[in-house]
Amino acid sequence: MWEALQFEFMRNALVAGVLVSICCGIIGTLVVVNRISFISGGIAHAAYGGIGLAFYTGISPTVGAAFFSVAVAMIMGVITLKNRQRADAVIGALWAIGMALGIILIDLTPGYNVDLMSYLFGSILTVPKSDVWLMFPFDFILIAVIVIFYKEFVAMSYDEEFAFVLGLPVKTLYFVMLGMMALSIVMIIKLVGLILVIALLTIPPFIAENYINSMAGMMALSSLLGIFFTVVGLWLSYNFNFTSGAAIIMVAGAAFFVSEVLNMKNE
Repeated sequence: MWEALQFEFMRNALVAGVLVSICCGIIGTLVVVNRISFISGGIAHAAYGGIGLAFYTGISPTVGAAFFSVAVAMIMGVITLKNRQRADAVIGALWAIGMALGIILIDLTPGYNVDLMSYLFGSILTVPKSDVWLMFPFDFILIAVIVIFYKEFVAMSYDEEFAFVLGLPVKTLYFVMLGMMALSIVMIIKLVGLILVIALLTIPPFIAENYINSMAGMMALSSLLGIFFTVVGLWLSYNFNFTSGAAIIMVAGAAFFVSEVLNMKNE
């Protein structure tokens, strides 16, 4: 691995992986604790519509995906708050519509020649330094929001009715959480692609939940696990010429099954 770090693209990939792992550890914990993994999947796949819109209009794919993902997240938030019983069907529809819209817009884009695989399965080894620098302030803002509203997020996540009784702005916090999740997903797509994004967002927190009781502890352990999975996945991809995003997820998946086996033995 040290040999690989002589290349700038590997250094960028490693730093990006660490920053995204911290992001995943924080947001992923909220996703797992609030049991909204399906919403995160819906946002991730609907983000493809934003990518298609970006290529069609000539703007940055990151900007297009970010705006589109946040918009879809807000729509999903309204739906899940008003009619939770029908939320899964509507989220599934938005999931499919976003993907279809992205594909159609890309088909209509003149001279389109971008590799779709990099968005479907990620391309961490091609993350430019400019994107890495954008990840630093995002992580800082994300951590700041969680620190400032930590007690409110804990109350909302573990006992929503009690949080309402206390007079906490539960709905506002819910939409803030969805917005942060949407922007985080856009970052993660750069690394592992929209198809694998749910795994990186949920596997580390799910493992951490088996060993840690506090939400802050889950966030910290999830971030460390994400960093470990990223480093090992990059090492495997470099040495065995694997697709980097898939290698990272496979390492996370292996850790997940080992953790589940150990838990079953301890029960």
